[in-house]
Amino acid sequence: MNEMLPDEIHESLLATFREESLEQLTELETTLMELEISPNDPEVINKAFRTLHTIKGNAGMFGFEDIEAYTHDLESAFDFVRKGTMKVCPELIDLTLRARDGLLVLLQGTGDPNTVRPEMEKVMTLVAEFLSQGQKVILDDPGQEAAGKKEDRGQGSGGGGAREKPESSVRVASGKLDQLVNLVGEMVTVQARLTQLVSERPDPALEAVAEEVESLTWELRENAFSIRMIPIETTYRRIKRLVRDLSRELGQEVELITEGAETELDKNVIEKLTDPLMHLIRNSVDHGIESAGERIQAGKPEKGNIRLSATNAGADVVIRVEDDGRGLDAEGIRKKAVEKGLVPAEVDLSTADIYSLIFAPGFSTASQVTNISGRGVGLDVVKKAAEELRGNLTVDSVPGQGTTFIIRLPLTLAIIDGLLVNVAENKYIVPLSIVEECVFLTSEAIKSSHNRRIIRLRGEIVPYISMREWFGILSEPPDIQQVVVVREGDRRIGLLLDHVIGEHQTVIKSLGKVYRNVDGVSGATILGDGTISLILDVSRIMRVTEETESPVFAA
Repeated sequence: MNEMLPDEIHESLLATFREESLEQLTELETTLMELEISPNDPEVINKAFRTLHTIKGNAGMFGFEDIEAYTHDLESAFDFVRKGTMKVCPELIDLTLRARDGLLVLLQGTGDPNTVRPEMEKVMTLVAEFLSQGQKVILDDPGQEAAGKKEDRGQGSGGGGAREKPESSVRVASGKLDQLVNLVGEMVTVQARLTQLVSERPDPALEAVAEEVESLTWELRENAFSIRMIPIETTYRRIKRLVRDLSRELGQEVELITEGAETELDKNVIEKLTDPLMHLIRNSVDHGIESAGERIQAGKPEKGNIRLSATNAGADVVIRVEDDGRGLDAEGIRKKAVEKGLVPAEVDLSTADIYSLIFAPGFSTASQVTNISGRGVGLDVVKKAAEELRGNLTVDSVPGQGTTFIIRLPLTLAIIDGLLVNVAENKYIVPLSIVEECVFLTSEAIKSSHNRRIIRLRGEIVPYISMREWFGILSEPPDIQQVVVVREGDRRIGLLLDHVIGEHQTVIKSLGKVYRNVDGVSGATILGDGTISLILDVSRIMRVTEETESPVFAA
């Protein structure tokens, strides 16, 4: 029987307190953003008050006296607001957001408390001054508005049907979920080995057991992954705050429109995606949206718009960041790239190639360094992060109308559905989510195209890459090879290989130090027979080939 010691119990409860308080602070930030839009909404006001009351009570219970005292002052302010003796105004929201940020630092332990506490005390002094002035202000027409809100939301006492009972939940450490997914991954590998053995030694009874194990493994895999999936809404909340703060700092009116907040991604993907996505938003606010004067002169509304959306696309999620700003200046980008030595002045580049230069490390068109931009750090970080997540980043723009960034990411980093292929004795995995079709290619067809690496599919020319040459395999290819046609962004390419073996559930294993930097490989997996198969990084293969053999891709 495992019994926790008193110190262990205290540490466990303390960890729970911190985690719950961090959630409450996130909720507070979201509520304050709502309150800024609807300052007279009594439900939102009460929500802010309740959140502060909960944080204060929990802090007092665990002996965080400074947090308890700071939160008490904020709670008092919102108590006056909800009683109708004070109005919600921008100053109150600003002060509360500043205090919320200070409380976050104290809880996370990410800053020096000796630096944070004086700043918190300044904020609390301002809150106290605000309270002494604000008590004289009487809030106007809340009763009627409150009744209307209740009626609209179906929360009145008389009318709707019985509420659904909320589903119960349990708090589990993220490390335990990671371990669960790892074990499921190992089980998938064992199940593949069992299926391989059955195919080599036919036995009806064993086949039935193998099929049942395969079915159960698939169901277990889906359930384990669903537990680790969380909505991207958590990231949206942080971005809303970012847009608010940036627009105020720059003196611009910018509205963030979000779509697809319910779209789910693996928690590990979301954790690694948040900072790069905030880089994109920061870029859109600072570089994309024009000043109010420029917008009016261009016949646009004074307020700029940024649309952030997330949608499911098969086994991937597509995230779009669109602004209605000035768009990309191709000539300006090219000029700056030549100045920095990124491209020779005499090279002729397409508009798409010029746009791709903004992802180069150190590239920036900002004329001066500010707190927000001009240091050449940003979009290269976003592109690298997308690629590390086995995704890709593309950009499109219409001058004078705006710019759109598109990030395409896999739902999870643990297991993917793949297409098992081989070149000579070597086996590789192509992520199935990007595969469009497979076609045969004879040696005669290669000769008829004058050895150009292209195939014609229903009137469209598609370039292909020889995997035999890519990996330096010297053996002769068979007379009939196969081309796996894949789509990366808006480009289609083919991968020339010997045979397509079939679909395969792929448990992704990270590569060791020796192979970690091998071009065109993103990981490895163990096959049913115990051999290792490399997972192809198609984005990298395509990019390197375009850089070294662009005439082939232009054919």
